[in-house]
Amino acid sequence: MKAVLMTATGGPDVLQVQEVPEPEIRHPTEIKVRLKAAGVNPLDTKLRTRGVFFDGALPAILGCDGAGEVVAVGEAVTRFKPGDAVWFCHGGLGREPGNYAEYNVLDEQVAALKPESLSFVEAAAAPLVLITAWEALYDRARLKPGKTVLIHGGAGGVGHVAIQLANLAGARACCTVSTAEKTELCRMLGAAETIRYPEQDFVEAVLDWTEDKGVDAALDTVGGEVFRRTMAAMAHYGDLVTLLDPGQDVSWKEARNRNLRIGFELMLTPMLEDFPEARRHQVMILEQCGRWFDERRLRIHIGMTFPLDQAGAAHALLETGHMTGKAVLTMEP
Repeated sequence: MKAVLMTATGGPDVLQVQEVPEPEIRHPTEIKVRLKAAGVNPLDTKLRTRGVFFDGALPAILGCDGAGEVVAVGEAVTRFKPGDAVWFCHGGLGREPGNYAEYNVLDEQVAALKPESLSFVEAAAAPLVLITAWEALYDRARLKPGKTVLIHGGAGGVGHVAIQLANLAGARACCTVSTAEKTELCRMLGAAETIRYPEQDFVEAVLDWTEDKGVDAALDTVGGEVFRRTMAAMAHYGDLVTLLDPGQDVSWKEARNRNLRIGFELMLTPMLEDFPEARRHQVMILEQCGRWFDERRLRIHIGMTFPLDQAGAAHALLETGHMTGKAVLTMEP
């Protein structure tokens, strides 16, 4: 089969298209999937430049997000049959092969039936960002109806689904954006307020929006100075959740004075640590979001698609920092 191999750490040129053997079912609960599309996430570019999570794993196939058709099942599989369309977040971290390939094999417990209303491209774009936003807002921040939430990078992969999940929880979302185009997208997705951070101080804008109370919750997708300054935009007893390492030079005085709960969201933990219950929770997230997609209450925004052999170009685009929505690799014309 054709696959994109990460042959070393480095720039996009270390992603090389090669012919490799097709994976085969080795355990009775596994399914073999002919991949139709694979999501490309900022995580993939970080693994490419810094190295995968496991030693001695190169060459590696990247890509956590996949969608495709089941072509074979193990003898103990009960949830799927050949011909089923599935989507999932699995592999791509260096231990199991990822989805920058024409086929993958995975346990049936980590896949879900693809929502009927989504194309394979849309389905492949969604799992990692949906799970991340759900866990950050619902599990970490405990978002409730009537609450306010600040979402940094509202037009990004995580941000644009976080706006919608906030609305589905009955909360009001405010988000930061960089351009008029991104403002329009976020408004269309249900943002109650948008802040053009190149032109506005987001802390002042949030305090204006909340009449100086601050937001009840915030999702930091940027890190660094943005994380540190967000503390001043929070309501007392609020929840600030970050996807990133805050760094060594953080002053926690503002957070302490406001009695903030600081949460960390890494949706990869169940895969890295092999936590079956947490993996099942993530599949439940996909199943519920799948129902919302089919009810037209949730949507995924595709910024650009690339054929499989242009994975390097997809990485280069993500690294510009100007991507709106999601990038996806396609395995078929």
